[in-house]
Amino acid sequence: MDIYHVFCDTAPGTGDIAFAEALDRYLGHLRAEGLIERWRLTRAKLGFGLRGMGDWHIMLEVRDLVQLEAAFSRIATRADPEESLHHGVNSLVRNPVFALYRDFPDPVRRRGDEKF
Repeated sequence: MDIYHVFCDTAPGTGDIAFAEALDRYLGHLRAEGLIERWRLTRAKLGFGLRGMGDWHIMLEVRDLVQLEAAFSRIATRADPEESLHHGVNSLVRNPVFALYRDFPDPVRRRGDEKF
């Protein structure tokens, strides 16, 4: 699995439940469309988040970069329903930081032939 991470804050005046519900509508739609496998929302507890990364951490799991590219391609059309759902979340977010990680070791990894 590849995991697309988003760290962010919410915009001033945005309620935490309103943010979680908008994210559920958007990412739930992407999951129903087969564009992501699953997602998760977490929030820093007692202020113990990563400095400068915001209170919120969103993780989107995809099978591979092909599935992630399919999601990006669909969203990039800027067509509904994705556009409205994306705007419904994006308008509530401030200071996003993005990262892409993968499970390790990779399932295709061969052992014994490594040179480094």
